[in-house]
Amino acid sequence: MRRRRTVKEKELQDNAHLLRQWKVWHREQLDEALACPCGDKIAALMDMLRHLAMGSSQALIDYVRTVDWNGVDYEHKLTILHEINSAITKLRERHELEPIDDPLPHQPDNVYRVLKSILTISRDSGEANRGISVKQQTEEKRHE
Repeated sequence: MRRRRTVKEKELQDNAHLLRQWKVWHREQLDEALACPCGDKIAALMDMLRHLAMGSSQALIDYVRTVDWNGVDYEHKLTILHEINSAITKLRERHELEPIDDPLPHQPDNVYRVLKSILTISRDSGEANRGISVKQQTEEKRHE
């Protein structure tokens, strides 16, 4: 006779199913980004992320700074940021560091925040930040 699942077992199964669906959806998002006209730039970045190592952050920042990301739409940039975050988190975990280590307000930006500031554009303005730190952007907005 088949045993009925407990509420906890059902919840775990549902969560596992949702996670699988989310991973499929995200893979589709990445495939779309790779297929866009700027896909070669994104593919090169994904290759760098696959080979990311401790101490390679400056090379990653340098690559992202040298590429003109203006042709990449907002949704694809969100996908790129997710991939960057995932790669950095996995690297930190492999080296037994905290997965996320955001700086405090008085500390310099970490690699993820620097990359985000380079890649991020406003949905409205279409202007690239081109490496201005998140803190500098906040200060500029306060003075506007």
